[in-house]
Amino acid sequence: MKVILLKDVKALGKKGDIVEVSEGYGRNFIIPSKTGVIADNKNLNTLKLQKQNEKKIAQEKLEEAQSLKEKIEQVKLTLKVKTGSDGRTFGSVSTKEVQEALKAQAGIDVDKKKFSVDVPMKNLGGYDVNVRLHKDVTAVLHVSVVGA
Repeated sequence: MKVILLKDVKALGKKGDIVEVSEGYGRNFIIPSKTGVIADNKNLNTLKLQKQNEKKIAQEKLEEAQSLKEKIEQVKLTLKVKTGSDGRTFGSVSTKEVQEALKAQAGIDVDKKKFSVDVPMKNLGGYDVNVRLHKDVTAVLHVSVVGA
């Protein structure tokens, strides 16, 4: 018996897979527990339409992330921080501060969890901050840290 899985089933398959199971397993467990439906023409067409819709949505998100990447890479962000007499900052600049400055200076709102910094921003100067917008799209934001 062929069934379309509606949920992930351990050792059988993932959601959306078409799998072959025994008659008893299909009729007594898969279908009553709503983890799958019989793979007839109606259900196969529904699955095909769902996959097309998911593909379209994923493509739209990718295009949106690429356009946001272009906007972010054009921005030159400047952060003013309090410094001591020797030119060192008090603490380091956090991703939250970078996020707030990006929103204030460029009007671009990105979640602070998407920022990653290779080295801590403890000194004055320029830094490159990676912004992960999509699994395939990463923007590089240039941040200048200056003394106040």
